[in-house]
Amino acid sequence: MTDLTVLPNGSLMADPGERGRFGGHGGRFVPESLIPACAELEEAFREAWADQRFRRDLDRLLAVYAGRPTALTPAWRLSAELGINVLLKREDLAHTGSHKINNVLGQALLARRMGKTRLIAETGAGQHGVATATAAALLGLEATVYMGAKDVERQALNVFRMELLGAEVIPVTGGSRTLKDATSEALRHWVTRVDDTHYCIGSVMGPHPYPWIVRELQRVVGEEARAQCAAELRTGVPDYVVACIGGGSNAAGTFAGFVDTPAQLIGVEAEGGAAVAFGRVGVLHGFRSYVLQDEDGQVSEAHSIAAGLDYPGIGPEHAFLNDSGRARYVTVSDEEVIPAVRRLARTEGILPALESAHAIAWVIRAAESGELPPFCTVLVTLSGRGDKDIHTIREAA
Repeated sequence: MTDLTVLPNGSLMADPGERGRFGGHGGRFVPESLIPACAELEEAFREAWADQRFRRDLDRLLAVYAGRPTALTPAWRLSAELGINVLLKREDLAHTGSHKINNVLGQALLARRMGKTRLIAETGAGQHGVATATAAALLGLEATVYMGAKDVERQALNVFRMELLGAEVIPVTGGSRTLKDATSEALRHWVTRVDDTHYCIGSVMGPHPYPWIVRELQRVVGEEARAQCAAELRTGVPDYVVACIGGGSNAAGTFAGFVDTPAQLIGVEAEGGAAVAFGRVGVLHGFRSYVLQDEDGQVSEAHSIAAGLDYPGIGPEHAFLNDSGRARYVTVSDEEVIPAVRRLARTEGILPALESAHAIAWVIRAAESGELPPFCTVLVTLSGRGDKDIHTIREAA
């Protein structure tokens, strides 16, 4: 087990320092031409995050524009069926339909503070792209979103939403035509336009300082949930905290609120993209972490019914939490996801995104198998709503 005081201040989820290391993971593995841009971004974020005016501006936008705080909803009927107490942190109720808006509003404000006039982003399920297009429209910035051609087809509704908001959506036709290739293309473009462009990464991945920045901007999810659980529960803290993971931003934000409590942290990967379960340590998109690889060390293609989990790596802080034993990472198959969507919809009247349904599917499986003890309390972050996935759900049903 890794030493639990590797990071500064003795905290598992603190500032990773100028090297951006989470144990043996993280770092900044980028072309020399991008080193100054990453250093500029780190300096700008440190200054902004210490500036109370910047924090107030962001908090106000999160409240009056994004709709925070989001609700903590007891899943009464599902809880009765499973014999446990399920609480849902409702990021599906945030503006644009997912947790992505929390991170994007912060990065867009930071970009404007830095004098940037353009945002570029990668997206898989489209929710980060929609959030980026939304923030750009709000703040008067240009937006270009890179999206794998496969995801453009299966997330056509979100493509239309981005374009309606004024963003240019560029389909990426190389490789697997999914999130990995969209990220690669966005990084290539950023090299050519660093002077006027901010790359708004959507998850806790990429070169330092991105994993740290995104986690800090998503920390609001966990801090809100911690306060809501303290008011809701006799014990003040749930027994389990569960979230789905692709790169891992909603989980990192949620875990940050509970990492110093006795709650067990559970990250749920898609079986076809399970970097912790099936990957090896490698470098991808500027950071070191667990990555799906073949025998020759080449990055393998990931697969998931959920476009947002269709990524062959995992954020470096999650790799560290796994190595330290503080969080546990499990997998859910595509075949388990659609029944979980249907069950939550029919018991609670809530249609979750396919990504979020992975977390619900694990809770159902673990409760019915006896892995979760009777009457325990389980907090699940519902990272997004399922409107975008209607066509996929209908075809799979």
